[in-house]
Amino acid sequence: MPTVNRLPLLGEAGHHNDQDTGDHIWRMAAYARTLAKASGWSEDMAQRLELAAPMHDTGKIGIPDAILKAPRSLTIPEWQIMKQHSKIGCDILHKCDTAIFTMAAEIACSHHEKWDGSGYPDSLVGQNIPEAARIVALADVFDALTMTRPYKKAWSTTEAMAEISRGSGSHFEPRLAELFTDLQADIYQIKERWDNKE
Repeated sequence: MPTVNRLPLLGEAGHHNDQDTGDHIWRMAAYARTLAKASGWSEDMAQRLELAAPMHDTGKIGIPDAILKAPRSLTIPEWQIMKQHSKIGCDILHKCDTAIFTMAAEIACSHHEKWDGSGYPDSLVGQNIPEAARIVALADVFDALTMTRPYKKAWSTTEAMAEISRGSGSHFEPRLAELFTDLQADIYQIKERWDNKE
C-alpha cells in the first residue's frame, strides 16, 4: 500500500511526458488547499486534497507524446484522444481504495467538468461535479494561465485572476470563483514562494 511520502510519484508520473514542470502540480495543490480551507473544509480534508490534487493528470501517461508535446493547437481527433486522460487517470487511481486515492480518482475524472455542463468526460452540471474536482479545476486553470508554455506566454496574475472571474457561472462555480478572487493576496504569495524556488 503506498504511503503518503510516495504519493508524489504518481503526480510526477502524470507529467513525465508533459510540458508542465513538477512545480506546477505542487503550486496548484497549494492553491487548492487554500481555496478548500476558505470554502469551509477542515484542516485534515484540505490536507488530503493537497495530497490528492497533484495526481489529477495521472492519465496523461496514456496519451501519445505527439499529442502531449504538440507546440500548437490540437486537431479535433487529437483533442478527442487527449480528453481520454480523465478516464485513464480515474481507472488507474481507483485501483487503490484509500481515502486519498479515492479523492484523487474523483478529481482525475472530473477536473475538466464545467459548472454549466459543457465540460468532459461526463458533461456534469453544477453540484453534480464533486467539490474536490471543482476546486482543483479552478486552481489548475489559474496556474496553467500563469505558466509559459510552448504555444503561449505566461499571463500576469492580474490577467489570470480576471479570467477566473469571467469564468464564474460557466466554467467555475460562482461561489468558488468569488472566494478565489477574495484570496488573491494569499494566492499571489503562494505563487511568489514557488517562483522563487524555480
